Amino acid sequence: MSGSRDAVLARIRAALSDIPASESPAHHPVVRDYLPAHTLETTPAMLDLLAANLADYRARVHRVTADQLPDVLAGLLSARGSRTLAVPADLPQEWLEKLRDTELVVDEPGLTAARLDAVDSTLTGCALAIAETGTVVLDAGPTQGSRILTLVPDHHICVIHADQVVASVPRAVRRLERTRPQTWISGPSATSDIELDRVEGVHGPRTLDTVLVMAS
Repeated sequence: MSGSRDAVLARIRAALSDIPASESPAHHPVVRDYLPAHTLETTPAMLDLLAANLADYRARVHRVTADQLPDVLAGLLSARGSRTLAVPADLPQEWLEKLRDTELVVDEPGLTAARLDAVDSTLTGCALAIAETGTVVLDAGPTQGSRILTLVPDHHICVIHADQVVASVPRAVRRLERTRPQTWISGPSATSDIELDRVEGVHGPRTLDTVLVMAS
Protein backbone atom coordinates (compact mmCIF):
# COMPACT_ATOMS: atom_id res chain seq x y z
CA MET A 1 0.00 0.00 0.00
CA SER A 2 2.77 2.45 0.92
CA GLY A 3 4.58 1.70 -2.35
CA SER A 4 1.49 2.64 -4.38
CA ARG A 5 1.02 5.79 -2.33
CA ASP A 6 4.62 6.81 -2.87
CA ALA A 7 4.29 6.21 -6.60
CA VAL A 8 1.16 8.39 -6.85
CA LEU A 9 2.74 11.22 -4.85
CA ALA A 10 5.91 11.02 -6.95
CA ARG A 11 3.86 11.45 -10.12
CA ILE A 12 2.06 14.45 -8.62
CA ARG A 13 5.39 16.06 -7.65
CA ALA A 14 6.72 15.44 -11.15
CA ALA A 15 3.64 17.00 -12.73
CA LEU A 16 4.01 20.10 -10.54
CA SER A 17 7.77 20.42 -10.88
CA ASP A 18 7.65 23.26 -13.42
CA ILE A 19 5.28 25.46 -11.35
CA PRO A 20 7.03 28.33 -9.52
CA ALA A 21 6.87 28.07 -5.74
CA SER A 22 5.36 31.55 -5.62
CA GLU A 23 2.21 30.41 -7.48
CA SER A 24 -0.90 29.04 -5.82
CA PRO A 25 -4.25 27.66 -7.07
CA ALA A 26 -5.61 31.21 -6.82
CA HIS A 27 -3.42 32.13 -9.82
CA HIS A 28 -5.28 29.59 -11.98
CA PRO A 29 -9.01 29.87 -11.24
CA VAL A 30 -11.15 26.98 -12.39
CA VAL A 31 -13.71 27.92 -15.02
CA ARG A 32 -17.15 26.85 -13.80
CA ASP A 33 -19.24 27.48 -16.88
CA TYR A 34 -21.27 24.29 -16.65
CA LEU A 35 -25.04 24.40 -17.00
CA PRO A 36 -26.79 25.31 -13.73
CA ALA A 37 -29.75 23.08 -14.66
CA HIS A 38 -30.60 20.38 -17.18
CA THR A 39 -34.36 20.74 -17.34
CA LEU A 40 -36.76 23.32 -18.68
CA GLU A 41 -37.08 25.88 -15.88
CA THR A 42 -40.80 26.48 -16.07
CA THR A 43 -43.10 25.69 -13.16
CA PRO A 44 -45.11 22.97 -14.96
CA ALA A 45 -41.98 21.21 -16.23
CA MET A 46 -40.24 21.33 -12.85
CA LEU A 47 -43.32 20.09 -11.00
CA ASP A 48 -43.74 17.19 -13.43
CA LEU A 49 -40.08 16.22 -13.07
CA LEU A 50 -40.16 16.56 -9.28
CA ALA A 51 -43.28 14.39 -9.05
CA ALA A 52 -41.73 11.72 -11.27
CA ASN A 53 -38.47 11.61 -9.30
CA LEU A 54 -40.22 11.61 -5.93
CA ALA A 55 -42.31 8.64 -7.06
CA ASP A 56 -39.18 6.90 -8.34
CA TYR A 57 -37.80 7.14 -4.80
CA ARG A 58 -41.02 5.54 -3.48
CA ALA A 59 -42.43 8.72 -2.05
CA ARG A 60 -46.17 9.20 -2.53
CA VAL A 61 -47.10 12.33 -4.46
CA HIS A 62 -50.36 14.28 -4.20
CA ARG A 63 -51.12 17.38 -6.27
CA VAL A 64 -53.62 19.79 -4.74
CA THR A 65 -54.77 23.38 -4.79
CA ALA A 66 -54.50 25.52 -1.68
CA ASP A 67 -58.26 25.10 -1.09
CA GLN A 68 -57.95 21.31 -1.24
CA LEU A 69 -54.97 21.09 1.10
CA PRO A 70 -56.82 20.76 4.46
CA ASP A 71 -59.06 17.97 3.15
CA VAL A 72 -56.15 16.09 1.59
CA LEU A 73 -54.10 16.29 4.78
CA ALA A 74 -57.04 15.01 6.82
CA GLY A 75 -57.57 12.21 4.31
CA LEU A 76 -53.95 11.08 4.44
CA LEU A 77 -54.03 10.88 8.23
CA SER A 78 -57.40 9.14 8.27
CA ALA A 79 -56.30 6.55 5.69
CA ARG A 80 -53.31 5.70 7.82
CA GLY A 81 -55.29 5.67 11.06
CA SER A 82 -53.10 8.34 12.61
CA ARG A 83 -54.44 9.68 15.89
CA THR A 84 -51.39 11.70 16.96
CA LEU A 85 -49.56 14.24 14.81
CA ALA A 86 -46.30 16.08 15.45
CA VAL A 87 -46.30 19.62 14.05
CA PRO A 88 -44.06 22.71 14.08
CA ALA A 89 -45.28 25.47 16.37
CA ASP A 90 -45.72 27.87 13.44
CA LEU A 91 -47.68 25.55 11.12
CA PRO A 92 -50.49 27.50 9.39
CA GLN A 93 -53.77 26.88 11.21
CA GLU A 94 -55.66 26.41 7.95
CA TRP A 95 -53.63 23.24 7.33
CA LEU A 96 -55.10 21.80 10.53
CA GLU A 97 -58.69 22.97 10.30
CA LYS A 98 -60.05 19.53 9.27
CA LEU A 99 -58.11 17.52 11.89
CA ARG A 100 -60.85 17.31 14.50
CA ASP A 101 -59.96 13.95 16.05
CA THR A 102 -56.16 14.26 15.92
CA GLU A 103 -54.01 14.95 18.97
CA LEU A 104 -51.33 17.51 18.10
CA VAL A 105 -47.83 17.19 19.54
CA VAL A 106 -46.26 20.62 19.07
CA ASP A 107 -42.53 20.97 18.51
CA GLU A 108 -40.94 22.74 21.45
CA PRO A 109 -37.72 22.65 23.47
CA GLY A 110 -37.57 19.44 25.45
CA LEU A 111 -39.55 17.34 22.98
CA THR A 112 -37.80 13.98 23.15
CA ALA A 113 -37.20 11.19 20.68
CA ALA A 114 -39.08 8.84 23.01
CA ARG A 115 -42.18 11.06 22.82
CA LEU A 116 -41.93 11.35 19.06
CA ASP A 117 -41.49 7.61 18.71
CA ALA A 118 -45.02 7.22 20.04
CA VAL A 119 -46.43 9.69 17.48
CA ASP A 120 -48.19 8.28 14.41
CA SER A 121 -47.30 10.96 11.87
CA THR A 122 -45.55 14.30 11.44
CA LEU A 123 -46.58 17.20 9.20
CA THR A 124 -44.21 19.93 7.99
CA GLY A 125 -43.49 22.31 5.18
CA CYS A 126 -40.05 22.54 3.59
CA ALA A 127 -37.36 25.02 2.57
CA LEU A 128 -37.43 23.94 -1.07
CA ALA A 129 -37.55 20.91 -3.36
CA ILE A 130 -35.24 19.96 -6.23
CA ALA A 131 -36.86 18.72 -9.43
CA GLU A 132 -33.86 17.00 -11.03
CA THR A 133 -33.09 14.85 -8.00
CA GLY A 134 -36.49 14.43 -6.39
CA THR A 135 -35.12 15.88 -3.17
CA VAL A 136 -36.91 17.81 -0.41
CA VAL A 137 -34.72 20.08 1.71
CA LEU A 138 -35.56 21.10 5.27
CA ASP A 139 -33.55 23.71 7.17
CA ALA A 140 -35.54 24.18 10.41
CA GLY A 141 -37.08 27.32 8.94
CA PRO A 142 -40.75 28.39 8.87
CA THR A 143 -43.30 25.51 9.00
CA GLN A 144 -40.52 22.93 9.48
CA GLY A 145 -39.74 22.70 13.17
CA SER A 146 -36.59 21.08 14.54
CA ARG A 147 -34.74 18.29 12.72
CA ILE A 148 -35.85 15.61 15.18
CA LEU A 149 -39.47 16.19 14.19
CA THR A 150 -38.98 14.48 10.84
CA LEU A 151 -36.38 11.88 11.82
CA VAL A 152 -38.32 9.82 14.39
CA PRO A 153 -42.02 9.35 13.46
CA ASP A 154 -42.69 6.57 10.95
CA HIS A 155 -44.80 8.74 8.63
CA HIS A 156 -43.91 12.18 7.30
CA ILE A 157 -46.26 14.41 5.33
CA CYS A 158 -44.36 17.24 3.65
CA VAL A 159 -46.13 20.17 1.98
CA ILE A 160 -44.30 21.71 -0.99
CA HIS A 161 -45.56 24.88 -2.64
CA ALA A 162 -44.97 25.40 -6.35
CA ASP A 163 -42.78 28.46 -5.78
CA GLN A 164 -40.47 26.38 -3.55
CA VAL A 165 -39.46 24.06 -6.41
CA VAL A 166 -36.09 24.69 -8.10
CA ALA A 167 -34.64 22.86 -11.06
CA SER A 168 -31.29 21.64 -9.78
CA VAL A 169 -28.87 21.26 -6.89
CA PRO A 170 -26.85 24.36 -7.92
CA ARG A 171 -30.08 26.39 -7.92
CA ALA A 172 -30.94 25.01 -4.48
CA VAL A 173 -27.54 25.77 -2.98
CA ARG A 174 -27.82 29.40 -4.07
CA ARG A 175 -31.17 29.79 -2.30
CA LEU A 176 -30.35 27.96 0.92
CA GLU A 177 -28.81 29.62 3.96
CA ARG A 178 -25.62 27.61 4.46
CA THR A 179 -25.47 28.19 8.22
CA ARG A 180 -28.84 26.54 8.87
CA PRO A 181 -29.14 22.82 9.84
CA GLN A 182 -30.15 21.15 6.60
CA THR A 183 -31.81 17.79 6.01
CA TRP A 184 -31.93 16.55 2.40
CA ILE A 185 -34.62 13.92 1.82
CA SER A 186 -34.92 11.77 -1.31
CA GLY A 187 -37.80 9.41 -0.61
CA PRO A 188 -38.52 7.40 2.54
CA SER A 189 -35.59 6.39 4.72
CA ALA A 190 -33.82 3.39 3.19
CA THR A 191 -30.50 1.59 3.17
CA SER A 192 -29.08 -1.59 1.67
CA ASP A 193 -26.66 -4.14 3.09
CA ILE A 194 -23.87 -5.89 1.19
CA GLU A 195 -26.44 -8.27 -0.32
CA LEU A 196 -28.36 -5.22 -1.64
CA ASP A 197 -31.39 -6.08 0.48
CA ARG A 198 -33.34 -2.83 0.88
CA VAL A 199 -34.40 -1.92 4.42
CA GLU A 200 -36.67 1.05 4.99
CA GLY A 201 -37.16 3.15 8.11
CA VAL A 202 -33.64 2.86 9.51
CA HIS A 203 -32.78 6.57 9.63
CA GLY A 204 -36.22 8.15 9.37
CA PRO A 205 -39.82 7.57 8.28
CA ARG A 206 -40.77 4.50 6.25
CA THR A 207 -43.53 6.44 4.51
CA LEU A 208 -43.15 9.88 2.91
CA ASP A 209 -46.23 11.66 1.56
CA THR A 210 -45.39 14.76 -0.46
CA VAL A 211 -48.21 17.22 -1.14
CA LEU A 212 -47.53 19.58 -4.04
CA VAL A 213 -49.60 22.73 -3.77
CA MET A 214 -50.22 24.18 -7.21
CA ALA A 215 -50.10 27.92 -7.81
CA SER A 216 -53.51 29.58 -8.07
